[in-house]
Amino acid sequence: MDFALTPDQEAVREGVVALCSGFDDAYWHGCDKAHEFPHAFHKAIAEAGYLGICIPEEYGGSGLGIHDAAIMMEAISGSGAGMTGASAIHMNIFGLNPVVVFGTEEQKARFLPPLVRGEEKACFGVTEPTTGLDTTRLKTRAVRKGDKYIVDGQKVWISTAQVADRILLLARTTPLDQVSKPTEGLSLFYTKLDRDRARVVEIDKMGRAGVDSNEIFFEGYEVPAEDRIGEEGKGFRYILHGMNPERVLIGAEAIGLGRAALARAAGYAKERVVFGRPIGQNQGVQHPLAADWMALEAAWLMVQNAAWRYDQDLDCAAQANAGKYLAAEAGLKACQNAIMTHGGFGYAREYHVERYMREAMIPWIAPVSPNLILCHIAERVLGLPKSY
Repeated sequence: MDFALTPDQEAVREGVVALCSGFDDAYWHGCDKAHEFPHAFHKAIAEAGYLGICIPEEYGGSGLGIHDAAIMMEAISGSGAGMTGASAIHMNIFGLNPVVVFGTEEQKARFLPPLVRGEEKACFGVTEPTTGLDTTRLKTRAVRKGDKYIVDGQKVWISTAQVADRILLLARTTPLDQVSKPTEGLSLFYTKLDRDRARVVEIDKMGRAGVDSNEIFFEGYEVPAEDRIGEEGKGFRYILHGMNPERVLIGAEAIGLGRAALARAAGYAKERVVFGRPIGQNQGVQHPLAADWMALEAAWLMVQNAAWRYDQDLDCAAQANAGKYLAAEAGLKACQNAIMTHGGFGYAREYHVERYMREAMIPWIAPVSPNLILCHIAERVLGLPKSY
């Protein structure tokens, strides 16, 4: 068992760290304050070839694995970019995996290269206001009429929909009462997001203001049948191919954010002098930070385990969920302790840890709550009765 990164993985990490050094805390603070998407960062990542890290080489990507992508996303978040930097490219990294796996050659040639080159941005349209994580009961309908589908419904918490060119959209094509199982009758589309035809309303939220979150309202929205991915009615099965990688990447991003907060806290603790001594000399300050380091390192091992299993085509649902859970908990705690280490200054924007804290709530809540992860482990790993 070898825990060392490969030379290629080291090169990915070093390259990403070098690129991110050009985008300092002032840049990310500016994006957050102005509610402005980090276009310059997205462009730099695309030009360096990192947007296509998991896309096959024949479509312009690097053809690397989720483990490589996790290393990249941890480095981005850990640079101080946090969830703003990570979320700006997050969907582009894992989201089109269903297209890679189930799309036709024509679709892959049409959809993937523009994404890799940074010419198009994508968003992910699954969650709905009244169904939440109960995906099989989503109400957005897509009715086929000739060579197109007519979509009516609503999506919520759709990141980057203000700037995205396309949307990976899950909709019900067969009514729930006409299928034998709730997972049937859902279809997946990757199509243009035309904000002149769909109403996109930004949600004013707690953190990560530089990357928008939205409600989207579809009414008579036309989607070409050629934009359907795979067979009609099989979309739920297809979307599952993106869920475990997403949990892995979210976990990596939470760890990066926690490490950024820990580094700032430790640095401040060395310099801040109270009662004639640096506060970092006090065990009451030392011990929480030491515990955070251990928790982040342990969570990172689980996230890497899940990523490795995914890349080896092994079952990784338990590991991916556990990695996301542990990383989110550790990242959130590290951000809390970073604020406490700074004392009152931790509440001031100029020290940045309050921004980290606001963003740390995102991987803790989404894309699946800690409660449901505990339910998953209890049921699928420990064999306990389903509780919901």
